[in-house]
Amino acid sequence: MRRVAVLAAGGVLAVAAVGFGVGRLTSTTAPVANAAAKGDASELTTGAISARWPKAEADKTSAPAPVPTIQQAATTPARDNAAPAVQPTACNNPNAMGISRTVQIDSTGGPGLGMSQYRDYDFLQPNEVVLTFDDGPWPVNTPAVLAALDAQCLKAVFFPVGKHASWHPEILKQVLARGHTVGAHTWSHVNLAIKPLQEAKDEIEKGFSAVVLAAGQPISPFFRFPQLRQTKELTGYLGERNIAAFSIDVDSEDFRIHKPEVLIAGVMTKLKKAGKGIILMHDFQKSTALALPELLRQLQAGGYKVVHIKAKDTFVSLPEYDAAVATLMQSTKAGPTRSSNARPTASVVQTVSTTN
Repeated sequence: MRRVAVLAAGGVLAVAAVGFGVGRLTSTTAPVANAAAKGDASELTTGAISARWPKAEADKTSAPAPVPTIQQAATTPARDNAAPAVQPTACNNPNAMGISRTVQIDSTGGPGLGMSQYRDYDFLQPNEVVLTFDDGPWPVNTPAVLAALDAQCLKAVFFPVGKHASWHPEILKQVLARGHTVGAHTWSHVNLAIKPLQEAKDEIEKGFSAVVLAAGQPISPFFRFPQLRQTKELTGYLGERNIAAFSIDVDSEDFRIHKPEVLIAGVMTKLKKAGKGIILMHDFQKSTALALPELLRQLQAGGYKVVHIKAKDTFVSLPEYDAAVATLMQSTKAGPTRSSNARPTASVVQTVSTTN
């Protein structure tokens, strides 16, 4: 029999668990990640982004919150931006890992998820993991990640970069078509913590607008800070926009680990220590695309269960950013322009031989 519950805490976050044998929600405290960013020990970093950031070919800690109570789900009127219901896809692999349960997040007020930075909502049970992927969509690697997830009948949360979404909308559409959750990861993956406030807000909004326009459909109000670098002003802004902020519990470090076997061993070791959590990976990285099939097999063999996170409502973009990003995206579709001093084609390109 299905069991449905809502986790209510100050009217900010609601988690609806759907599945078999869900059990009760726990509120144990996970250890804080020990990787600190320079200049602020309360922040985390996933590496020097400038050293690994791609360019387009054409553009070469506070105390834990009180234990929340579990209440029966109440019937409430649907909001205008309520997320559309998605029918579960059939799993044709009887030996697949599959989704253990699906939780629904009410992003009102901008709740933070991931115990490395946010301690208010400890909703994962022991041995439960959430698979998340940043920095896509990207040719070859993202489709390979999708294929690995399909093989195990799993769903994940993706945080695309706005520029990447504008370059590869067809790949982003594949992510959504498979029923994965899609949020955003800024327009160009800059460190928002060192930017002027308005510039940082622009990066957030442009990123969301780009993903929405590339997707051609609503996305989730979920956001992850590049390098996990944040400020109180920016988390406050997410709250004003009703956007949930995602942190992590386990860092795959796939931006620097390029041997699949080393990547897998690192994730499994960290996960064994943490016991559960949100795993950070990057569908932009080839190492992750290569490692994921075996990593998923080891997660299954280790008794871990995958939780799929969905949003109660969809993201509501701002028209002014939609218009600005649409103009940028249209200019990239126009292709390269002819330089003013270009010579006639015939004087530059000549046929010197032919074959019959």
